[in-house]
Amino acid sequence: MPDYITSVRNGAFYGWPYSYYGQNVDERVKPQRPDLVAEAVKPDYALGSHTASLGLAFSSRTSLGTAYGNGAFVGQHGSWNRSVHSGYKVIYVPFRDGRPSGPPKDVLTGFLGHDGKAMGRPVGVAVDQAGALLVADDVGNVIWRVSRAKGR
Repeated sequence: MPDYITSVRNGAFYGWPYSYYGQNVDERVKPQRPDLVAEAVKPDYALGSHTASLGLAFSSRTSLGTAYGNGAFVGQHGSWNRSVHSGYKVIYVPFRDGRPSGPPKDVLTGFLGHDGKAMGRPVGVAVDQAGALLVADDVGNVIWRVSRAKGR
C-alpha cells in the first residue's frame, strides 16, 4: 500500500492496527475487529509505495512562483530494499479548497547515481522566511536551499 496524505477528522478511525489504507484488513493482528475496520477512513491522496514520505511542509507563500503557492512539499526519503527504487526526491502536491487536487510535481531530484546508489536522501522539508524551500538530506549531510532564479 502507498504512503499517503489524508485529512484528520475529529472522531474518525484510520484503521491502525486492524487495517491499513482504509479497510484493508491486517491479518497479522489478533483479535480482529471487523466493526472498526468497517469504519476505517480511506486516505485522501496516495504518494506511492515505499517512498518513505517523511517530510511535509505546506506552502502558502514561496519564492518558487505561483505554481507552488498552495499545496504541500513532500520529502521522499526513498526505498532501500527494492529492485526498482521509489522516492529519493522532493515532490509538490497541489491543493484546492484544502485538499490534494492534482498529480504531484517533481521539485528536487537527482539523489540516485547511475549505479542506483543513493547520493542523497531528502527527509525534512520546510519553507524559510524568504519563501525558499529547505531540504534536509541525511546521506549528503547537507541542507539544500531551493529558490527561484533571479529575474524569473
